[in-house]
Amino acid sequence: MNPSTKYSEQELVTMLQARNDQSFGYLYDNYSGALFGIIKGIIPDEEVVRDVLQEVFVNIWKKIELYDAAKGRLFTWMMNVARNAAIDKLRSRSYQDSLKNRAIPENVDLNMPGAIVSQQGDDVGLKKVLTRLKEEHRILIDLSYFQGYTHEEIAKALNIPLGTVKTRIRSALMQLRNMIQ
Repeated sequence: MNPSTKYSEQELVTMLQARNDQSFGYLYDNYSGALFGIIKGIIPDEEVVRDVLQEVFVNIWKKIELYDAAKGRLFTWMMNVARNAAIDKLRSRSYQDSLKNRAIPENVDLNMPGAIVSQQGDDVGLKKVLTRLKEEHRILIDLSYFQGYTHEEIAKALNIPLGTVKTRIRSALMQLRNMIQ
């Protein structure tokens, strides 16, 4: 495959549904970095992130028929697959058990809030764009996409109706899309 080859979203989906191997390579080459960043925003351990990323691409390959262009873009669908896989991993018993057996890094100031959470250097650009959102939207995006809370958990934590949470997140995502374009 020519590295400069570009496919439209519809061409890519059609090729993936036809189980074209080149399309899978193209998909990985063009989207793995972004999906890695999404997963890394939820799971701090890079080794686990790589494992989850592999699972995400296998799921995308196996479940591409579930993608519905009428509901949104391919990247949005893949982003949700990645986010959900990362959250599932984070909540899994095996992952929680592995955290119990992990040594505390020597250079951590235990009095500092969030001290064990690693710095997310890759998120700096996106977080700068987020500062341009209204505070109510920024908080919801942070809780949902960076901290991995479900919409239901956010609604309970902030004492906001679930429908309001979903509407505000959707509005914030549309604003972010416009800012980035």
